[in-house]
Amino acid sequence: MHPAVPAAETGACIPMRLGELARLVGAELHGDPEVEVSRVAALDRAVAGSLAFLSSARFRRHLSGTQATAVILSADALADCPVHALVSGNPYLAYARAAQLLHPQRPPQPGVHPSAVIAADATIDPSAEIGPLCVIGARTRIAPGVRLGPHCVIGDDCLIGDDTRLTAQVTVLDGVRIGRRVLIHAGAVIGADGFGFARDGEVWVKIPQLGTVVIGDDVEVGANTTIDRGALGDTVVGEGVKLDNLVQIAHNVQLGAHSIMAGCAGIAGSTRIGRGCAFGGGAGVAGHLEIADNVTITAMSLVTHSIREAGSSHSSGTTAEPTSRWRRNAARFKQLDELARRVGSLEKAVGCRTPIHPNEGTDLGSDDHS
Repeated sequence: MHPAVPAAETGACIPMRLGELARLVGAELHGDPEVEVSRVAALDRAVAGSLAFLSSARFRRHLSGTQATAVILSADALADCPVHALVSGNPYLAYARAAQLLHPQRPPQPGVHPSAVIAADATIDPSAEIGPLCVIGARTRIAPGVRLGPHCVIGDDCLIGDDTRLTAQVTVLDGVRIGRRVLIHAGAVIGADGFGFARDGEVWVKIPQLGTVVIGDDVEVGANTTIDRGALGDTVVGEGVKLDNLVQIAHNVQLGAHSIMAGCAGIAGSTRIGRGCAFGGGAGVAGHLEIADNVTITAMSLVTHSIREAGSSHSSGTTAEPTSRWRRNAARFKQLDELARRVGSLEKAVGCRTPIHPNEGTDLGSDDHS
């Protein structure tokens, strides 16, 4: 019988000397290497023993009065720092690494909670932690160092890789393969059916979703995010991808390594996205498209055509403005086509350019976006 799993995180902080911390995060220390810090804090709310950081000029006004023991900052702010300083070319990155060192996740507490339900032929590594009310299906393999929080459900024939953590109420459907060191937050659903239906008159006939989901190493999946299984092939999420809360990845999407998506972004079926892409909150991508490497899509943008220029940035939509002005502009939106025709006719009359085609720029992509 495995011992019961402790119910809560420890929340422990790990004190570190500034000299060692600077070495580990790649910063240059200006101060006493033997002084210790034990937590991170905001620049204007830090107390003794805290490590703060400055990465944006708009917070520089807080630097002179900080009560932090040390501050991570760039070289151009060093002269204004009244305390020990860790100088970095990328203070935000150095802060991220320092925060991981000072506030580490607790290791798994090996064992299976008595309330867990596990298929007889599932394989659970002895070092894994299986929390209360978890369900693990037939022939599923749970690798060393895995942590399953309460109420997680893992289907049949799944693989959960080394040191992966599912926080709570995560659902992983049959056949899903998850890599190593993956973090999946509460309420995420991995491997639900893709949205595939064929029309028969007024009736929609379900298309069986026969693929699965494959998630690479070092991926993070936000709370209540959904990644659908493929219709025939697999939905693939590359290594190092970071997905915020409430992101939707549809069936057969191929999401390139180290891409990142902010909350409420959505990718329609069978779209292929390159490496290192970034999507702002609420961005949407239609189906069956190709997005090149290192493309940026800003918040609330809708992508309806393939983007083949690597490293490019794309935006759409309108920004907020006073309601009275927006209403006047909105009333004129329906006049734009007629205005374009009139301008085109005038330009044609004076021979300055080819007139605007009535359908120019209006193709929204009529192919299947499921």
